[in-house]
Amino acid sequence: MSDGLSLADHITVELRADIIGGRLLPGMALVESELVSAYNASRNTIREALHRLGQEGLTWYVRHKGVVVRRLGADDVRDLFRVRRTLELQAIANARPLREYQSDRMLDAIEAAELAREREDWRAVGTHGLRFHQRVVGLLGSPLFDEFFTNVVAQLRLVFCTAPDEARFQAPWLVRDRQIHEWLLEGDKAAAIEAMELYLDDSERLLLDMLNQSLCH
Repeated sequence: MSDGLSLADHITVELRADIIGGRLLPGMALVESELVSAYNASRNTIREALHRLGQEGLTWYVRHKGVVVRRLGADDVRDLFRVRRTLELQAIANARPLREYQSDRMLDAIEAAELAREREDWRAVGTHGLRFHQRVVGLLGSPLFDEFFTNVVAQLRLVFCTAPDEARFQAPWLVRDRQIHEWLLEGDKAAAIEAMELYLDDSERLLLDMLNQSLCH
């Protein structure tokens, strides 16, 4: 591969992107033979890619079903938000004034989410909303954190899929994302941190409520 990635790397990246994009949902089986055909790859290559996804917490093995996309629980959500608070709040606290390209990347994500909302494509709203938060973490300037947070985003996407009414779940966050961007653009880090803390608290609480409701049905 010209970019230095193996075929297994590429397949892992594409399957992770399908999770982030909401095309692979919790409980879906990843059938080895179908993936061999789809990617024109050997079984060993497919197994390597699936193993990596399992290491990333995105799939697990279910007896009699094989490898399936993972369903996350309340403890997973709490841990994900512990990570989000650490990275996103630290990124804002240490941020220098936004450079134009950084602001543009955040706005691209926000505007893509708004367009998806107009189409009532709520799955895409969630995906683009998470892209905005990836751009916030990007303010740390660390490729390692960027790569790590991509996995966090993929796991969050799996939690979003549990929403019984994704429209109701996704609708409130866009305005708040735009406000956080405006605080960052103005250089008001204290206001941006306060807004992000409240955002993460509210989002975690809502996701935990959704998980509890799904367990009760």
